[in-house]
Amino acid sequence: MILQQNFEPDILGFLCNWCSYAAADLAGVSRIQYPPNVNVIRVMCSARVDPTIILEAFIQGLDGVMVLGCHLGTCHYMTGNYYTERRMKTTRKVLKKVGLSPKRLLVEWVSAAEGERFATLVREFTEEVRKLGPLGKETELKLEQLKTRLTAAKEALAQEKIRWLVGKERELVEDKNVFGEKASQADFDQLMFQTVEKEFAKRRILLSMGKDALSVKEIAKIVGVSPTEVLRNMISLERAGLVSVAGIDGSSPKYQRTGGS
Repeated sequence: MILQQNFEPDILGFLCNWCSYAAADLAGVSRIQYPPNVNVIRVMCSARVDPTIILEAFIQGLDGVMVLGCHLGTCHYMTGNYYTERRMKTTRKVLKKVGLSPKRLLVEWVSAAEGERFATLVREFTEEVRKLGPLGKETELKLEQLKTRLTAAKEALAQEKIRWLVGKERELVEDKNVFGEKASQADFDQLMFQTVEKEFAKRRILLSMGKDALSVKEIAKIVGVSPTEVLRNMISLERAGLVSVAGIDGSSPKYQRTGGS
């Protein structure tokens, strides 16, 4: 993709009501200057910002997203921003998997008294995104291909098992279960990203399929993976009732979507 001349990034900012939004308000009344590139959405807690919302922002063409909450340990809802921190860690890795720079997502903590810090974060992040360029400049994918991958990632993160893992990470890693055991962070991360990658692959395959039945080889060519990988995922999707065999093309089965989510 070609860098636009005089590019000004379009950035979306999610600010928690109790701290970072108050800091933005303080920056305003104090007349502290910062770039006007950020459109602000006030949320009651940064933990309300779901990873699927971040991906939807990029699907809609935003160049960067900021998520600003209270400093860790000072959340109005006690532990909300700890969940934010973990969710956004997963989201950054998903962005990298999709083909976007994780630097397009900023997660920081700002107290209500830190108007100058808020302004500095906006200035620095705007400049960072300006250097990255328009959405997708860092990848060889066409914008339509990138948005398809983002949609697949969004649908993957919306799946119940992944949402459960994302929501339970802090509990599983930091608290012991009834047997006095807890998962290591490394083991949890490995489980999480293996699960995300598997679901992402399935969603990419489903999005590649229209109304017509396609062979495994045709799907593999569209998605850009091996026929073996496509077939392995097709077996799982068939069990879930999302695809069905519609015929045979030589020695390769042809599949079609059967609905579902």
